[in-house]
Amino acid sequence: MNVHHLELFYFVAKYEGITAAVRKMPYGIQQPAVSGQILQLEEELGVKLFNRRPFVLTPAGEKLYDFAYPFFSGLSEVEERLKGEDGKHLRISASASVLGNHLPEVLEQLKLKVPELRLTLRDVEPAEVYSQLTTQQADIALTVLHGKLDEGLRAEELMTIPLVLLVPSSCKVKKIEDIIRKKKDGDGYEAKLPLVGLPQNEVLSQIFENGLLARGIDWQPSMEVNALDVIQRYVSRGFGAGVGVGIPGVEPVDGVDVIALDGFDPLIIGAIYQGALKPIASEFINVAHEYIASRIPSPQ
Repeated sequence: MNVHHLELFYFVAKYEGITAAVRKMPYGIQQPAVSGQILQLEEELGVKLFNRRPFVLTPAGEKLYDFAYPFFSGLSEVEERLKGEDGKHLRISASASVLGNHLPEVLEQLKLKVPELRLTLRDVEPAEVYSQLTTQQADIALTVLHGKLDEGLRAEELMTIPLVLLVPSSCKVKKIEDIIRKKKDGDGYEAKLPLVGLPQNEVLSQIFENGLLARGIDWQPSMEVNALDVIQRYVSRGFGAGVGVGIPGVEPVDGVDVIALDGFDPLIIGAIYQGALKPIASEFINVAHEYIASRIPSPQ
């Protein structure tokens, strides 16, 4: 049997007539279409299911209605139950630094609005956030917005974070120019300190290098690490300077000074999602905007 035909029969039997069913069904369909598909169902089964005027189910129609009723009558209840459970469950994928900085406070505010909130937080590498969305493992991915998004993905900008230079406190450096000098051959500039940086494929590294190139500065990492907090630890031990981000409210470790990188492009942190946002994810973005506007000053 065609399941759609069976559904139409269920409504016709429930409301005792095609005209009444068309008026009360949860979606729009014309009366001739209902009549035609019911006739197809009767032809496929080889039986008459009901008399039209006055409306009354035949014995075959009563058997079919008894069979269809438990399933179709319970759909709305199942829908509400599933929506209620999934509607309170938010799945977020992000890097460890994003999960640990400010996100707990945002989720705390969200939980005040949605007391039954359920959370799944996944610590993933930046390169993995897109697959988390396309494989339906996350509702939202929080990451750096850079370049063109994959087809079907959308982004919502949340906050802008300036790049900073991390230097050992013992250097007494006030600005990046203090550690930049002309090359011996006079062709461009170089740094007096080694550079501790992230891998070249990281967006932060690419933005920093573009800023250096625009200023004619040749400064390649002498040490490559895989996390911002690791950069700070090695800078504090005198391995060189390091590139970082000026996350509001997050202080550097002991032994590290922070220098503003004026004129360098900032990092833009945003929420990436696929298709339409479900309500709990949309509420999260609203709360995130409210939190950022009230707690994190806009860059000058």
